[in-house]
Amino acid sequence: MARPRQFDESGAVDAAMRAFWSAGYEGTSTQDLCAATGLGRSSIYNTFSSKHDLFERALRRYMTAKNADTFEVLDGPGTASDKLRAVLWRVVDAPEDDPLGCLVVNATVELGPRDPEVAALLRADLDRRKAALAAVVRAGQAAGEIDNRSDPADLTQFVIATIGGMRVAARGGAGRETLAGIAETAMRCLR
Repeated sequence: MARPRQFDESGAVDAAMRAFWSAGYEGTSTQDLCAATGLGRSSIYNTFSSKHDLFERALRRYMTAKNADTFEVLDGPGTASDKLRAVLWRVVDAPEDDPLGCLVVNATVELGPRDPEVAALLRADLDRRKAALAAVVRAGQAAGEIDNRSDPADLTQFVIATIGGMRVAARGGAGRETLAGIAETAMRCLR
């Protein structure tokens, strides 16, 4: 008879997520995952089957958590400008205990071009975020808050690229003042 699991699987995925977020997929060894999760190698492989499986679960967890907060802002009350400002400022005011950067951006650069399973996850995530942002952009254009001379799809891509660039800049050492300047510049460009 198999022994029941004696650990919190959800907590292990969270811990692995933070390890991958900090060091990337290739930069996170199985030993790093053992240290992060507190699990032995056999427990990791018996539960998650592979490092790749654990990474995909961690990436899904990250997307779910980050998107929930973003969609709450985008679907909530307020003007389109207020919503876009709030989304940009979430990068500026990221929690200090979060690893720098963004696991989605990191995975896009590291694995997107060569890992079809991860690329499919990333594409689906991007499509969901683009749809939510595009609805806000179109509403802002209709209300006269956002430049209506530009294609809403282009403005949506601009916001997504700005957020990704801000997260890369943060990982590269940009401070709050620099990130705030980028956010304010983006808002001026949207008007």
